[in-house]
Amino acid sequence: MAHRPPRRRLRRTLLAALVTFSVAVPVSGAARPAAVPAPAPTVLGPLREASAAALEERYGVSRADIRAAGRAASGHGDLKRAASLRAMAAPGRQFLSFDGRDGGRSVEVVGELSGARRVAVLVPGAGVGLDAYGRLRRGAVALQRELGEGGAVVVWLGYRSPATVSPASVTDGRAAEAAPRLRQLVDRLGAVLPGARVTLLCHSYGSVICARAASGTRADAIVFYGSPGTGAEDVAALRTGARVWAGRGGGDWIARVPHVRVRVPFVGAVGFGTDPVADRFGAEVFDAGGGGHSDYLLPRSRSLTNLARIASGRAPSEAGRD
Repeated sequence: MAHRPPRRRLRRTLLAALVTFSVAVPVSGAARPAAVPAPAPTVLGPLREASAAALEERYGVSRADIRAAGRAASGHGDLKRAASLRAMAAPGRQFLSFDGRDGGRSVEVVGELSGARRVAVLVPGAGVGLDAYGRLRRGAVALQRELGEGGAVVVWLGYRSPATVSPASVTDGRAAEAAPRLRQLVDRLGAVLPGARVTLLCHSYGSVICARAASGTRADAIVFYGSPGTGAEDVAALRTGARVWAGRGGGDWIARVPHVRVRVPFVGAVGFGTDPVADRFGAEVFDAGGGGHSDYLLPRSRSLTNLARIASGRAPSEAGRD
């Protein structure tokens, strides 16, 4: 029998243990997010125009859908979901689409999309949903301010995000389902905003979705940050013409996740392979500062500054330099 290096055996053991723990975690008495009822949303179709008038009409329809979902959540007794949806339906919020069913899906614009010259598409990772949307929204606002005039942020929560500790968070099933929808959004942004620079900013599990959507994408750049891996061995395997970047904060626990891909009985392929900041992956690595896994979009952080610079087509700054 071939001898396996101790480190490889350890990584396999850790991954198997994670999946076992994920399956064994008891379900609490609270209703799962997917169990909160919501009415079917208005059918809007793909984005076909980015004039101010067309966008405002679309935002208004989505706002009505969010309010209807909020009433349903309140009637169901889920006060947390109802409060979150009230905030999302506030005047001035701009949603290209919203669907409150099955855990919720939404696409929000921060800034002025009409006439935008730089568009950053935020693709969040595990543990993000309608009930925990506020932190993601605050990060998007900070990023848009950093982008400045002519910059817009599209917050793409277009899939049912897996729980942070769950089998779904270490397998690529959710990513495979989500990638076609993300690719369609990027295609539509490119069509309605010709000449605009579009960048995918992919956090954590969002990296796996972006990697799946990379082939043939109209995005100018793809940025993996706080990534557990992408499911691809290297940049060449992404089959994309976009410029590929990767970064990780010095305090991010994701660095300790085994960067392997193994098969686990009754589960399938687990893990996402090569570390995107490793030399052999082939991405351009940027300085993401010393923050933790949830700190990349904090105001005045080096990670936020460099994400905005990349989204603007500028070189990221290095430690100790502007």
